[in-house]
Amino acid sequence: MQLIADFHVHSRFSRAVSKDMNLPTMHEWASYKGIGLVGTGDFTHPTWFAEMREQLRPTAEGLLELKPELRAKSAIANPLFIPTTELSCIYTEAGASHRIHLVILAPDLPTVEKINKSLGENFNLQSDGRPILGISAHDLTEKLLNLNPKILVIPAHVWTPWFSLFGSASGYDSAQVCFRDLLNKIPAIETGLSSDPPMNWRWSELDKFNIVSAGDSHSPRKLGREATVFELEKFGFKELTEALWFNPLAHATRPKNYIAETLEFFPEEGKYHLDGHAKCQKSLLPAETKKLNGLCPVCKKPLTIGVLNRVEKLADRPEGYKNPKRPPYRTLVPLEEAIGEALDVGAGSKAVQEIWTSLIKKFGGEFNVLLETPIADIKNASQEIVAEAIDRIRNGKLIIEGGYDGIFGVIKIFNPKERKKIQQASLF
Repeated sequence: MQLIADFHVHSRFSRAVSKDMNLPTMHEWASYKGIGLVGTGDFTHPTWFAEMREQLRPTAEGLLELKPELRAKSAIANPLFIPTTELSCIYTEAGASHRIHLVILAPDLPTVEKINKSLGENFNLQSDGRPILGISAHDLTEKLLNLNPKILVIPAHVWTPWFSLFGSASGYDSAQVCFRDLLNKIPAIETGLSSDPPMNWRWSELDKFNIVSAGDSHSPRKLGREATVFELEKFGFKELTEALWFNPLAHATRPKNYIAETLEFFPEEGKYHLDGHAKCQKSLLPAETKKLNGLCPVCKKPLTIGVLNRVEKLADRPEGYKNPKRPPYRTLVPLEEAIGEALDVGAGSKAVQEIWTSLIKKFGGEFNVLLETPIADIKNASQEIVAEAIDRIRNGKLIIEGGYDGIFGVIKIFNPKERKKIQQASLF
């Protein structure tokens, strides 16, 4: 059975997160997207954890589901939940400052209670849904696994400059140096919005990890910006764990539970893909940065070194390297954005919402529309230009301006002349 999962999300108790990120609304929007398993996010926050205990109930297989009386009537499926949180480790080690984010998956609510009690003895868990902990990534991993060895620790958005395992401004040049004797306790790494699997395949050190993707969502509409697709014997924590630990590069025989593929943001759209300086509105490719000695050509201050540059620095394989044993991936644009681009209106406009609602209800969720539904069926159910937009997304025929220094990149599906030509042709 196939399960689409988005583990990395945040509740309304995290900084800069929508007030709509509550469990019933997350459940509703996960159903619209076609997500079968969504992280709770932020389980270390006391008020949020109290809501989790009140509003969720365990399934027979060890996951969680929203209580029936709290489910929106408009939901088109019943996605499950898994207890997750993101923890921010800020510390100094061997004379260097590090800021590492880790996504934590817990097997059940009693384990979450143990985690919160243990961390609450030394750290302020009430300040934010993603608490800052003055502890190394290694020591935090050790602490968590001592509480329950079933806990899963996944380094988050591993290339982001400021808060990640390999970040240019805060990370390490090797996962071994960070996790030392616990390296074999890390099953996977998360790509983050500014990198995709091929970028990670270029560094042989990462062969020891599975590669997963998640949306890091701060609002319901952003759920599933990225996701991981699992093939599972049944929808349970045990099966999910087996899938996350099965590395196809290390084992010849595939088990019943494994990662089937990942669903990706176009990495150029991520806000740290290129090097740059937001204040001066300058973005640069790695070769240009090298010529400028890492300084902004306008103000001469240091550039923020982006993910593409950092990958180039650490990679030991050429661009375009592939290993057929790795799970495949597909790259997407959110359906509302695709429809808005096709109609040349905002994603929140009435025209977009009418088509979006019709398509997800008719074809069973956003991922089904974007990935599986025949283009002819989409055309018949909406408009020719909407179908053309989705076809172009599937084939990567897009116009992309890369993001840099905290500014998201821009994805365009049509130029104005193309859009007008298609719209005129559809009249005949």
